[in-house]
Amino acid sequence: MSAPHIDRDYLAAILGRMLQIHSPTGMTDDIVAFVCNELKTFGVRFDLTRRGAIRAELPGKRHAPDRAVAVHVDTLGAMVKEIKDNGRLAVVAVGHWSSRFAEGARVTVHGDDGKSWRGTILPQKASGHTYNAEIDSQPVDWAQLEVRLDARVANAADVVAVGVNIGDLIAIDTNAEFTDSGFVVSRHLDDKAGVASVLAMIKAVMDNRLELPVNCHVIFTIAEEVGLGGAHVLDQDVGELVAVDNGTFAPGQNTSEYGVTIAMMDMSGPFDRRLNHHLMDLCRANDIDHSRDVFKFYRSDVASALEAGYDTRASLICFGLDASHGHERAHMDSFVAVARLLLAYVQSPPVVS
Repeated sequence: MSAPHIDRDYLAAILGRMLQIHSPTGMTDDIVAFVCNELKTFGVRFDLTRRGAIRAELPGKRHAPDRAVAVHVDTLGAMVKEIKDNGRLAVVAVGHWSSRFAEGARVTVHGDDGKSWRGTILPQKASGHTYNAEIDSQPVDWAQLEVRLDARVANAADVVAVGVNIGDLIAIDTNAEFTDSGFVVSRHLDDKAGVASVLAMIKAVMDNRLELPVNCHVIFTIAEEVGLGGAHVLDQDVGELVAVDNGTFAPGQNTSEYGVTIAMMDMSGPFDRRLNHHLMDLCRANDIDHSRDVFKFYRSDVASALEAGYDTRASLICFGLDASHGHERAHMDSFVAVARLLLAYVQSPPVVS
C-alpha cells in the first residue's frame, strides 16, 4: 500500500470556503460550526469548550501523555468605537494589525439580531480633490480611520436609527484569489490556511484508517489574535504540543516560501529543542521541503499554553506568508508541506514517553 498523501484539491477547496466566512475574534460561531461539520463528515469525535473552541480527537494506541496539534480559526478585524456626528463610524482594531492595511478595505458591520451593513474603511481625509497634499501627511493610526456605511445616513441619529451600535464587530473582506501559479492572495490566510492544512491532515488519517501510536488532540482555538490562544482547550494529559501558524517571508527571515518552517524561537522564548529536532528529522525522512527560523515580533497558541503553566513540550510549524497581517500571499505548496509534516508527526513515535 502506498504512503498516504495530502489531498491538495481538498485543501484548496476548503480554504476557499473558509475565506468566505467572517470570523474576527469575538465572532467565531460560524467558522466553528463549519469546522465541526467537516469533522462530522470525517467521523472524528469532538466537543466544544464553554467558550466555543473545538477539541477533536484522533485516537491512538496509547493514552497519556497525549499529543496535541493547535490552530486558530479567528482572524483580525475591527469594532465600532463611536458613532460620529457626520454619520461615519470610528473604529478600533481587533487583534494587532496596522491601520495602514485597513485603509480602503471593504467590510461588513455585524449588528444585533443578525443585522449587517456593508461599508468601507477610509481615512478621515479621503478625497484628493478636497484635501490635496494633506491626504499624504495623515498619520498611520486607527484614530484617523472611519467606516463609511453604504446606507442613507447623514448624522449619528440616522446611524442609530438603522440599528448600528457601539461595539458592533467589523469583518474585513478577504478579496481571495487563487492563481494558476499556485499562489493564494487574500487577507486572513493567518490562520485559515493553517486550519485547511490541519483538516487535510485529518482527512488523510481518516481516509486511510491510520492507526496512530498515541492519542492526538486537534484543537481549534478562537482568540489567538488577541493573545488568549489555546490555554483553556488543553488538558493535563498533553505532553507534546505543535501549533500551526504563519511564518513571515521577508528580508532577514529564513522562512521557506514553498515548504514548512520550524520556528526555533519567538518573542515568548525558545521552542522545545528535542521536539523541534524530531520535526526536522521527519521532514528529512519524508523529503519535505523545510527550513528553520526565528521570529522577533510573534506569539502563537504555544505562548498562552506555556504561560498558563501547562507542562508540555511545545513547537511551532509555519507556512510561508508574505505581508502577514496585511495584504497576504502564500503558496499552496507551503500549505501542503505543513499538512505532510503533520501527517508524518501524528504517525511518529512520541517524544514524550
